[in-house]
Amino acid sequence: MKAARYHDRGDIRIEDIAEPVVAPGAVGIDVAYCGICGTDLHEYLDGPIFIPAAGHPHPVSGESAPLTIGHEMSGVVYAVGKGVDDVAVGDHVVVEPYILRPEVDTSEKNPAYHLSPDMNFIGLAGGGGGLAEKIAVPRRWVHPIPGSIPLDEAALIEPLSVGYHAYERSGAKAGQTALVGGAGPIGLLTAAVLKAEGLTVIISELSPLRRQKALDSGVADYVIDPSAEDVVARTAELTDGAGADVAFEATSVNVVLDTLIDALKPQGVLVVVSIWGHPATVDMHKIVMKEIDMRGTIGYVNSHPATIELVREGKVDLKPFITGVIGLDHLVDEGFDTLIHRNETAVKILVDPHA
Repeated sequence: MKAARYHDRGDIRIEDIAEPVVAPGAVGIDVAYCGICGTDLHEYLDGPIFIPAAGHPHPVSGESAPLTIGHEMSGVVYAVGKGVDDVAVGDHVVVEPYILRPEVDTSEKNPAYHLSPDMNFIGLAGGGGGLAEKIAVPRRWVHPIPGSIPLDEAALIEPLSVGYHAYERSGAKAGQTALVGGAGPIGLLTAAVLKAEGLTVIISELSPLRRQKALDSGVADYVIDPSAEDVVARTAELTDGAGADVAFEATSVNVVLDTLIDALKPQGVLVVVSIWGHPATVDMHKIVMKEIDMRGTIGYVNSHPATIELVREGKVDLKPFITGVIGLDHLVDEGFDTLIHRNETAVKILVDPHA
């Protein structure tokens, strides 16, 4: 079968590899669509980061580069391993792509399984990947979805779950006002969750195309161009002088982080969603004097069922965020190249491995 294989920084190859073995306790998935994630771009430009470098296998998966990438996937079950009796051939599914030590408790009793030592992701540290025709995944990480959710939209449930977990981390409540810094894929999908949960959403974004996408998709009540308006003053105006109740940093840009701190009300909550590849500076005096609660968030933890339900109920419409579908052979020249050099023109590019 065809698969996108990461060899090293700047070196991704479409290769023919053997189909995965569906072991006991696993589910074989015929991949329908796989999204290109910002993490994939970081690996291509600056990696290996999450991907274990050649000769340095991950302690859980035992794999290192070259390996198959892609972790935002949807598909159809084509086989089930021995002992799997609650998923059937033909079911539509998405994947919660974790690689964890086998002894880690991943039940609801452990709300921090995603923070366990050696945590990594299927499609980054091994275990196959969604940028391939087929993948075999442990049953624990397979989430059935109703047939009413199109498989292309379902590929966005994984990044939407990132937004859902960020919302959970914030403690935000319906009726509050949220300020989202950045209208890239994660910023927009986080905003979609916030709107679905009854918050008023303000988005600050430089790109006019992304600002328009935020409005057209309905995930923002207000958008601010920080090059033309004072974000702090405009947020104060929209909140009767109070400031935002909660803010979400989704850019890894220091000036955005600083602006969100200033735009929050006293005792507001700041959630850092983006992955920072460089140290940030924070004005700790402002954090102290406003009693700002600053929280990090990574991935998701038992978030997929609730996220799937938001989509099933129609509270989140994922279709507006799909801005392109390409074949696996054009992963780099039409996918990565667009998202690296013309990222304001696209939100989520999906790959159909069978195209």
